[in-house]
Amino acid sequence: MRIAIIGATGMAGSAIATEALDRGHHVTALSRRPRADAGIDRLSARALDIEDTASLPPVLAEVDAAVLTIRLAPGEESRLASLTRGFLDAAEQHGTPVLIVGGAAPLRSPNDPDRLLIDDPSYVPEAWKSIAQASLDQFNGCQEHRYNGWVYLSPPAILEPGERTGRYRRGTTRLLTDENGISRITAPDLAIAVVDEVESPTGDKHFTVTARTSDRTSTTR
Repeated sequence: MRIAIIGATGMAGSAIATEALDRGHHVTALSRRPRADAGIDRLSARALDIEDTASLPPVLAEVDAAVLTIRLAPGEESRLASLTRGFLDAAEQHGTPVLIVGGAAPLRSPNDPDRLLIDDPSYVPEAWKSIAQASLDQFNGCQEHRYNGWVYLSPPAILEPGERTGRYRRGTTRLLTDENGISRITAPDLAIAVVDEVESPTGDKHFTVTARTSDRTSTTR
């Protein structure tokens, strides 16, 4: 497959690019500052500013799928929803399937299935509310957009650097935790879930993942 990754120099984006390349896919890595390892076979690194909406359609016309994984500077989080809408506008022009790596705020709380995670202070303290609201607005913007060719991935409460274990648990609309109530995953294991979904779409519009710490499998809806 030919996969475009917007935000390819970030923690998640870099891991997703590596996972896709390791599986034999052709990757177009897009970011404001291109990756330094552009000489790798099957990797094309380009400079792209997602705010330049005119530059998006030609890129998306060349690929089979695209992954959007961007994080904005502190104080600019409120722009995330509008930037994502512009990205979906561009994807719609060519019917490009897109996977958006967003935030955990749109998930249901494991403590109360009737409460969104953003409203559960045990997971989203007041200091994080603006960042959480940005991801909730992003998700709502996807739902309201006329283009339906998107999938939204909500990471667990903690997404961090670390090793690739090759294992993860997948759920849909409720935050997943382990037996100790911890919700976390490494970027390389998140990348496995991303490329799995890109390769074999499940039909879920919204899903989440977390680390898998035992041999049991788990899908929570």
